[in-house]
Amino acid sequence: MSLDWGSLTQRERDAAYNNSEAVPDSRTLSEERNTASVPFRARYAGSLDLAYGTSQREQWDLYPGKDASAPTLVFIHGGYWQRNRREDFAAIAEGALAMGWNVAMCGYSLCPEVTMTRIVYQIHEALGWLSTHGPEHGLAGPIVLTGWSAGGHLTALGAEHPAVTAAIAISGIFELGPIRDTYLNAALKLTDEEIVELSPMRRPVVMKPMAIVYGGAELPELCRQSRDFYAFRAAAQAPGPLLHIPGADHFRVVEALRQPGGAMLRLAADLLL
Repeated sequence: MSLDWGSLTQRERDAAYNNSEAVPDSRTLSEERNTASVPFRARYAGSLDLAYGTSQREQWDLYPGKDASAPTLVFIHGGYWQRNRREDFAAIAEGALAMGWNVAMCGYSLCPEVTMTRIVYQIHEALGWLSTHGPEHGLAGPIVLTGWSAGGHLTALGAEHPAVTAAIAISGIFELGPIRDTYLNAALKLTDEEIVELSPMRRPVVMKPMAIVYGGAELPELCRQSRDFYAFRAAAQAPGPLLHIPGADHFRVVEALRQPGGAMLRLAADLLL
């Protein structure tokens, strides 16, 4: 059921988007993923920290498989545009590599050091770099863009890039208006222009295959955002399914990418058919 946003207190609005508070073991889950990512990432030392821009976070980590012509799953991390690093999500690549794909993980600057407008620009610059230089590093196949949480939002916008063949937006924010009314905006400092220009729900529909994914145990506002974005695309007859993962909270839903042959990666393969 949708919330009556206008009647909520500030505390209720903050809680509606506070995933860490909603998932009591979120810190443990994140630490386990971060720990698993360290040795995994170390096995690919020759293709890490590849710059696509001039700032420290404007870098790629590439995980080439055995077939350069296989699809590349590009992953954009989450953290409400203000925390986390690509390095800490390296273990997420296990599933796609196991099924013969290549994987690339994109870094970007964080708010409040930069604006959300700058972050979106960086994602497009990164995709341009990968399209040009990926083959040099063993990534020459079609690009399937995916991202989780804030990365789901950036995936929806990054799908506009001509290098992207298909996309999977996981637990994303597709209408930014409510975000400005929460604690998150202290770092984001969203402007009226950004809410209009950077909300996927307010932009022309991308007519590429795009799956919208969310977990059944997520906060109601996150579920609503995904369902509304799917309906928005469906109304324009844009291709792509809505996938609901039963029992998955906000932190567990992204772990589905680590499962070789799991629902998320089968969906990724289906988008290319």
